[in-house]
Amino acid sequence: MSKIAFDHPLAPLPQKKRIALVAHDAKKAELCIWAAKYRELLLKHSLYGTGTTGALLESELSLPVIKCASGPLGGDQQIGALIVEEKIDMLIFFWDPLTSQPHDPDVKALLRIAALYEVPIACNRASADFLLTSSLINESYPRRQ
Repeated sequence: MSKIAFDHPLAPLPQKKRIALVAHDAKKAELCIWAAKYRELLLKHSLYGTGTTGALLESELSLPVIKCASGPLGGDQQIGALIVEEKIDMLIFFWDPLTSQPHDPDVKALLRIAALYEVPIACNRASADFLLTSSLINESYPRRQ
């Protein structure tokens, strides 16, 4: 089986990040609690989300969230397309590893695209804490050039 090399140059991640916030149903409350803890930091960045999660975060935090469709209705794919277009710089996806999702292939594709395009990914509270408290959060970051 041949492998296709991905040598496409990528723009550096900007100082002001475009952060996608996504959560499966069983993790939405946890994401809202986490985001409330970091509200002031998130305020400095642009927020994106899948439909239901984005609307919930916008309501809970009183912060603007650019909303895509709901995950099962193509929202995960829309977030992936924004990553390919280099319009998302970080993905925080509180996914539920214990529940099978009808759109699991979309989730896998989203995570694959994020990894391919060198977008930092957090899949739970601990990894999201580490990403948001990193000294790199408010700096430009060079990716593959």
